[in-house]
Amino acid sequence: MTLFTSSRGAGRTRAAVAPAATLVAMTSVGLLIALAGSAQAATPAPPLGTADSFAVLGQSAVTNTGPTTLSGDLGSYPTTTITGTGSVVFASGVNHAGDAVTQGAQTDLTTAYNAAAGAGSTAPITADLAGKTLIPGVYTASSSMGLSGEVTLDAGGDPSAVFIFQAGSTLTTAPGSRVTLTGGTQACNVFWQVGSSATLDTNSVFRGTVLAMTSITANTGATIEGRLLARGGAVTLDTNTITRPSCVTVPTAAATVAAAATAAPQVTAVPSGPVSAGDGSTAPGTTTSGAGYLGAGAAIVALSIAAFFVARRRRVDL
Repeated sequence: MTLFTSSRGAGRTRAAVAPAATLVAMTSVGLLIALAGSAQAATPAPPLGTADSFAVLGQSAVTNTGPTTLSGDLGSYPTTTITGTGSVVFASGVNHAGDAVTQGAQTDLTTAYNAAAGAGSTAPITADLAGKTLIPGVYTASSSMGLSGEVTLDAGGDPSAVFIFQAGSTLTTAPGSRVTLTGGTQACNVFWQVGSSATLDTNSVFRGTVLAMTSITANTGATIEGRLLARGGAVTLDTNTITRPSCVTVPTAAATVAAAATAAPQVTAVPSGPVSAGDGSTAPGTTTSGAGYLGAGAAIVALSIAAFFVARRRRVDL
């Protein structure tokens, strides 16, 4: 029996495979562009600069009453008055008073405040945040902003997601109120820009960095995972625990895709010769490199695509 091959059929197969390869390439490029676009659309965090190391930063003074614990630096400038430091415990950080570090931090605070105030609003928000679950974005209240209960900030699994709250005038929390973080939200990525003064009432559980134009007051027992940074007034403390937050570094989407594309195979070879099964018996083994498995997998995918288009062409010819 003589077998004949058709050059025209082969040409059709090659013509069918080429668009498939092009489609795969275009899909990959499209995915990368979409990921990059998503990253660019994300809200950037205000740059704190040297103010990042501070848990409490005042402009006209810092006053403390009762045992307060700080994890982070303390300072005030240009008025360097800080009272009640005898009952302040530094879990970390130091009292910079009004030194050069504090002066630089006040300058950088102005930059961060302006960046937060200038962020484009995602949505307006009512005066009271209680009972709401919010996704990352910029939330704006034209005048005062309050919290009478619990607000939940949900990053949706993205630890780098940023929340910015813009209060036109005051920020006030009620006694026992709470800011709850879920879905990977990190306190280091939550910012409260306040047009005048902020008051965190008794036993509030607050998270995020307060950037206040004027003063900040933390009443008895309020705990803060964040920073209290006042541009133009005093910071008043009373038996508080204030912990400067730190961010867990998260790779960008583009970097993750690139790393996955260039990652070395996890398996470089399977055992050669007899392999013990653990019960006294053995099984024969072979040696195949990880690259060989990858090559075989790629060949199977390519042949499958080619077979699909050939079969489709034959149905058309029929």
